[in-house]
Amino acid sequence: MHYLSFNDAMRARFGTKVYRLSLQSGCTCPNRDGTIGTGGCTFCSEGGSGDFAAPFVPIEKQIKEARKRVDAKVPASIAPEDRRYIAYFQSYTNTYGNVDRLRALYTEAISHPQIVALDIGTRPDCLPPEMVEMLRNLQLSSGKPVWVELGLQTIHEETARRIRRGYELPVFEDAYRKLKENGLEVIVHVILGLPGESREDMLDTVRYLSSLAPTPDGIKLQLLHILKGTELAREYEADPFPLFTLDSYCDLIVDCLKLLPPETVVHRLTGDGPKRLLIAPLWSADKKRVLNTLSRKIREV
Repeated sequence: MHYLSFNDAMRARFGTKVYRLSLQSGCTCPNRDGTIGTGGCTFCSEGGSGDFAAPFVPIEKQIKEARKRVDAKVPASIAPEDRRYIAYFQSYTNTYGNVDRLRALYTEAISHPQIVALDIGTRPDCLPPEMVEMLRNLQLSSGKPVWVELGLQTIHEETARRIRRGYELPVFEDAYRKLKENGLEVIVHVILGLPGESREDMLDTVRYLSSLAPTPDGIKLQLLHILKGTELAREYEADPFPLFTLDSYCDLIVDCLKLLPPETVVHRLTGDGPKRLLIAPLWSADKKRVLNTLSRKIREV
């Protein structure tokens, strides 16, 4: 079975392998500062889903420090000046703040000569018109793509309330429409394994995204990680709910991939949970085994 992987899509687009640099914008989240809630989504760690990001310091220093970590994995055959990166602002809600401050920050990041794209993680309810306009203008002025990652996680309202997502599906639909109308690329996050959801519920979320017009530019399929210090961890320890085995998760991923439009880039198939925080599922910490099992199951289809 063929699907459009992130690596294949980036090589076709930029002519080389591209690496993400996890950076910080200094934003918080309305689901943490009391605007919507104070505890965040139940699955979210204190790092705001950005546990591998650089500390919040001037952007030039962040890029330098993030490159040190990433470049350790880059083949020595690729000269440092030939390496290409995505400036990825993942932690918390990166359109939740002063638009002028964020314009300056993101302009500096995207202007770096080895940055080929800007990737902004956010919530659908934090995209006022002036923020969307800023991102659109930044894409036009830089000549580089600006991606917006929307944390949908699920289309099911009962689940959304249980995980304290803080917005309903029409909010996502409105944000998605506005971003696409402004020429911005949209990557949607889905979490597989949320408490109370059946296998078919999860596939329904992927079916819904596959039916959107225009189709999503990208998707991230994320295994639910139960991390220390989260509300989800307290819920799981008090009343454990079923979790995927490695085989059952990989089988679900194969079925998700079958549903996706061929032009949608698959940015993630599982995700990483920090080992120091991971409570379950423990098999997910063996990344090599997970990726090898996924590859085998996909090849067998």
